[in-house]
Amino acid sequence: MTLMKTDLSLFKNDDYQPGSAPKRLTWYLANRLFLNTSILFPSSFKSWLLTLFGAKIGRGVVIKPNVNIKYPWFLTIGEYCWIGENVWIDNLAQVTIGSHVCISQGALLLTGNHDYKKESFDLITGEIVLEDGVWIGAKSVVCPGVRCFSHSVLAVGSVASKDLQAFEIYQGNPALPVRKRVISE
Repeated sequence: MTLMKTDLSLFKNDDYQPGSAPKRLTWYLANRLFLNTSILFPSSFKSWLLTLFGAKIGRGVVIKPNVNIKYPWFLTIGEYCWIGENVWIDNLAQVTIGSHVCISQGALLLTGNHDYKKESFDLITGEIVLEDGVWIGAKSVVCPGVRCFSHSVLAVGSVASKDLQAFEIYQGNPALPVRKRVISE
């Protein structure tokens, strides 16, 4: 058996076209100036800017400072969501966030990965869906292709590499269910 080795000189990303170069450059500058900054621009302005670049944003969305969004044209956010400080939405593919979702400080929504089985280390992307009422805890990671069903919780510092079932609280790396989420009045 001959073991192949990774050869990054073979990596080609030509078939992945997330938008024209001028569009990506313009967004990169706007993101850096108005979202991924400590300057306290109003959430309404940030939402408007995201929609200008193709995002679909509901009303009442709160976007804290230092948020990094890769491509707003691959982003849908429902109503009354909170996006915490230092959240990174690395959306090489579509990210759909329902209503009343909380994404806490430093969380990462990661839609891209690489095929470690291929010598050329090909890019793999997968959409992320966070249904209504989901809470992604601080410093947590949601991996490509994951769906977090209604009102599921990903605890602080956890990694969701598989779907999270509705009204369940998940913790750890990989995230495993630890208890039911019960919401009281």
